[in-house]
Amino acid sequence: MGPVTMLRMGDRRVRPGKILCVARNYAAHAKESGGEVPPEPVFFLKPTTALIESGGTILLPPESARVEEECELAVVIAKAGHDVPKEHAMALVLGYAVFLDITARDLQARAREAGLPWTAAKGFDTFGPISTIMPAREVGDPHDLAIRLEVNGEPAQVGTTRDMVHKVPDLIAHASAIMTLERGDVLATGTPAGVREIRDGDVLSGKIERVGRVEAQVARKV
Repeated sequence: MGPVTMLRMGDRRVRPGKILCVARNYAAHAKESGGEVPPEPVFFLKPTTALIESGGTILLPPESARVEEECELAVVIAKAGHDVPKEHAMALVLGYAVFLDITARDLQARAREAGLPWTAAKGFDTFGPISTIMPAREVGDPHDLAIRLEVNGEPAQVGTTRDMVHKVPDLIAHASAIMTLERGDVLATGTPAGVREIRDGDVLSGKIERVGRVEAQVARKV
């Protein structure tokens, strides 16, 4: 199964733009990562070639000895916007999806220690499983949703978007002050605590209340 070229929302199709992710937006995850939530949102990019549909396979690269999962609420952008005021930000939301931000944690740690970018740790093909899009009107408040990720049927991450420090309007406002947001862009809003290593043969199932579910198998790349 190749990279996702179109995101699905019912009968509609949306071409994915850039994937903009937020680092350490849940206090408990920031703590387990050895840091704190930054006073303002900190963003990084993943390539769209990382995206795979639910049911696809995450390939563990030979370059990494430790790959971890992060289950997140993703915002899908409906229309272009630049310097969007916070009070108008929700007008840019097309819908929401369940997104797995897969990370080669050892590569990320080495890059951080060397003061180098860690794009490679986030950017491997298959490192972005994503569900279909649920329209924003059917989700309602994005800040009151239960998040659950199971690995092999056992709970790994159990949280709620109520614990998101920088809320969706703030994220859109801050992101659009840096770069123009375009239709199809995916804005991943951070992950709760419980991030853990995934291994060859694992089965992941991420669910967000009123949004949907994403599933993926894990295999060693050969």
